Parts: sequence; C-alpha cells; structure tokens
Amino acid sequence: MNVRAVGLLVALAVGAMSWVLTCAAWKFDRVTAGFLALAPRSFERFTVVVLGTAGAAEDQNRRGTSIAAALGEEIALVDAGRSVAEALRAAKIPPSQPGAVLLTSLLPENTVGLDDLLAAAWLAGRRAPIRVIGPPGTAALAQHVVAEISAGVVARARALGDDPAPPALDAREVGDGAQEELGALSLRAAELAGGPLPALAWRIEANGRSAVVGGTGWDGGAVEALARGANLLLHDANHVPTREEAEAASLAVDPERLAREAVIYTDFDEVGAIARRAGVGSLVLIRMRQPVLLDLQITSRVDDEYDGPIAVAHDGDEVTP
Repeated sequence: MNVRAVGLLVALAVGAMSWVLTCAAWKFDRVTAGFLALAPRSFERFTVVVLGTAGAAEDQNRRGTSIAAALGEEIALVDAGRSVAEALRAAKIPPSQPGAVLLTSLLPENTVGLDDLLAAAWLAGRRAPIRVIGPPGTAALAQHVVAEISAGVVARARALGDDPAPPALDAREVGDGAQEELGALSLRAAELAGGPLPALAWRIEANGRSAVVGGTGWDGGAVEALARGANLLLHDANHVPTREEAEAASLAVDPERLAREAVIYTDFDEVGAIARRAGVGSLVLIRMRQPVLLDLQITSRVDDEYDGPIAVAHDGDEVTP
C-alpha cells in the first residue's frame, strides 16, 4: 500500500471518529440540558423572549402563553401559562431567575403556570418571593397558589437538607397607569375595560426601547394608547368566522356563540389597525387559536392594515425591539 493510500485511510478514519465524537457530544448536551442547573442568563440588549404562544385551548404544538422581557439579568414575565418552567429552560433561563410576573388577566391560560414556576424556582434554590402584579383578584390567586404547593415543597426541602423556607409570592393588585420598576426595566399598566373580567396590557421599557404586550381582545383603544410609539407590540390575532362564513364551511356553530367570541378576540384587520394607529415599529402575533400552515396566511391578512414588519410568533422566538 502506497503512502497516499495510507494517508487517505488515516484521514477517513480521523474524519469518521470526529463525526462520531461530535454526535456523541451533541447528544450529551441535549440530554444534560434537560436537568443540569442553569446559570443566570444575562442579556446585553433589551430582549423579548416568546416563551409560549398558545391561546386558551390545549395545543400540542405550542406552550401556554408567557412572554419574558429582559435586560442584563433582570427578567419580567408577562403571564405564566402551561409549561412555563420548561419554556424557561428551553430559553436557557433558570426558573429561579425571573423577578416578577405581570398578569394581564386572571383567565386560566395566563395563570395556570404560576405554581409550576414557583415550585421550580424553589427547587432551584430561590428563597426570595416572586413578585406577582396584576388586576384585582391577584392577591387571592397568589395565596391559593402558595397554599397548593407549600406543604410538598417544604417537605422535599427538609428531606434533602435544603433551606425549608416556604415558597412565597409577593402579590400586588394594580389598575390603570400603575408603574413599577424591576432593575433596569420600567413597567407600566393600562386597564382594558369592557370585558368579562378585569384585564391589563403592559408596556415594558429599557435603554430607550419599548415593548407592549396586549392582554386581551377587548378595548383595543387602550392598547393603542399604551403602545403609541413603541418599538414592538405583541398582541393576539384570531379570526372568528361570521355566520355566513360558518354556513359556507358547514360549521355547526351557534351564531350567537360566534358573535360573543368576536367580542373577546382581536381579528386580523383590527390588530393591524391598532398597530398602524399606534405607530409601533413592529408587530408580533401571539395567543393563536387556529393552526397556522404558513405564517403568510396570517400576515397577509394583517398587512392590509399595517405595513410594518409582522411576525407570527413561535415558541422560543427572541426579539430585540
């Protein structure tokens, strides 16, 4: 065998071994990423992380609604939906890191992850209360969440020799115009009137940049006012068929139910109009109900009213306003 052939075989062997080791390392990283402790994540720029994009119904393709706004190591969550702790880990954010949860309303899709977040944060070593700021009813909700998980969390901590301090939420109920600070993050609420329960939208600012999260499909005027001049608006966009559309599609749906749904969801044209009138820099669509085969199916409807950048959010998306 000549020298060239030997060299070729050696090169092939080295390449194959490198490929095997790379695959093994990748698999190891994937496996360990699911349970190893995470260091606090630091964000150099004001960043919005879309942790979950689902609406009220269960959706195997989307986690429950939750938005993280971050600068440096300070993180505020807007709502805490299903699987919020897993969503944080997927974003490489320890569940113990967020310092506050801003609730848009007490609809269950916004709150069912609070116990998940609190239990995971305490297991990860947090002992400072997590601030929960929301509309009337937030304090009672926080008390129930703590009572639900406290006994189990404390018992496990004692069994492991950890600090048995019980989990805690520091709840505050706020209304229109309320302002809070979380490190470098400035938080401002706007009341959304006219719905079936109290609701808020939130504006978060840092380093001269701003993002607004609209909480519900009602009171678009209040969302518009809060979002005026913002760099980014995140809002729901869901088309409820008219009676004629339902009949044409042979949908067996009560027309009165459709009319009621149309009141509490933001239609494609409406969300585009809100973004245009508010003069926002870009629009991200969240809380989706209908399956999206192509993002273009949605954005092509919204851009009839708004000609700025439009995106349909997917779990894990990160945006720098």
